[in-house]
Amino acid sequence: MPELLAPAGNLNKLYTAFHFGADAVYLGGNQFSLRAFADNFSIADIRTGTEFAHSIGKKVYVAVNVYPRTDDFGAIREYFSELKKIGVDGLIVGDMGVLTAAKDAANGIPIHLSTQANTTNAEAVKFYRVLGVKRGVLARDLTRDEIKEIRDGVDGIEIECFVHGAMCMSYSGRCILSNYLTGRDSNRGECAQPCRYEYRIREVSDDRELTLCEDKKGTYLLNSKDLCMIGHIGELESAGVGSFKIEGRMKSEFYVGSVVNAYRRALDDLSSGKNTPPETYFKEIEKTGNRGFTTGFYFGGKDYMNLESSKNRSEYIFAACVLGYDEGRGALIVEQRNRFIKGDRLQVLSNGENFLREIEVAEMSDLRGAIVTDAKRVQEVLYLKTDLRLEAQDILYKN
Repeated sequence: MPELLAPAGNLNKLYTAFHFGADAVYLGGNQFSLRAFADNFSIADIRTGTEFAHSIGKKVYVAVNVYPRTDDFGAIREYFSELKKIGVDGLIVGDMGVLTAAKDAANGIPIHLSTQANTTNAEAVKFYRVLGVKRGVLARDLTRDEIKEIRDGVDGIEIECFVHGAMCMSYSGRCILSNYLTGRDSNRGECAQPCRYEYRIREVSDDRELTLCEDKKGTYLLNSKDLCMIGHIGELESAGVGSFKIEGRMKSEFYVGSVVNAYRRALDDLSSGKNTPPETYFKEIEKTGNRGFTTGFYFGGKDYMNLESSKNRSEYIFAACVLGYDEGRGALIVEQRNRFIKGDRLQVLSNGENFLREIEVAEMSDLRGAIVTDAKRVQEVLYLKTDLRLEAQDILYKN
């Protein structure tokens, strides 16, 4: 069965990803990854997360996928030495200098070639295999048939592909638009996402603003839809994809839990021969914020741009994370994420039999025992009276 690889923007999201069925997570440290504005991981956090993963038979891969300058390499080699001591399960790199440093300073840790390397053919994969790369994260603009050609043409290397999440308008990820417009370099982890902006044309002579139109649909000419392959995982598996990668290190626990849970169930159902309609999984994924979905380039289609809006849309709100259950009080211990009030009905996101069950908010109190009727303090820990015994990392959300 293919590996299910989930994003981990911090330790809580790492725990969430594993709770909902990820086989491995990928994360970035405080330096040298392409998500500089995610919470990211200190060395101590990477050690904690890796030890936890290994204790439950899971894996941790660390992204070191920036395009560095020469004076970065002293710190990069020190970083690799620390990661080797920790015993992470893979290093995701895109730059050949970084690859060389990884082989020198972290010898023995498998090297994964980042999608940033824009690998589009079997000959390139063979070349990287000779350099010691164990896994290739292929370019995101390949078709399913092209991936199969690469898999059939190269032995001794794993193939990883994105199956879900936000996409960059520069599908290799090597974009200079942010640097040009804002001075923030996307290739060094600081992308300002100008592809999501609404652009306008202004007539300089009289400062008159004009509307920029594309087929009368709007002005978001660079804005990609989100990738979703939940209905095609069997086709990707048959093409030789060995690791299904979900994007989203900057997304919430609700996103990570919902998407990982859906793909976990889809993979398990496929493995067992259960013929579950893809819509069953898709309607759960839709509850998380998205920009509309596309199958990208996998089937040669061109329906991958959202010209109407770059805003994430969802009718559902992430209400709270479950921290545990207090038997003495007969109440869940939850951490608030968005406002909910007495009388609301909260749906349960769980990896077990409580999946899609509901809790009516009848009685809440804070840690001092004071009654709460309106949970509006961000990340306040509350007792929520219910007989439903949920597990830590389960999630509550509402329509």
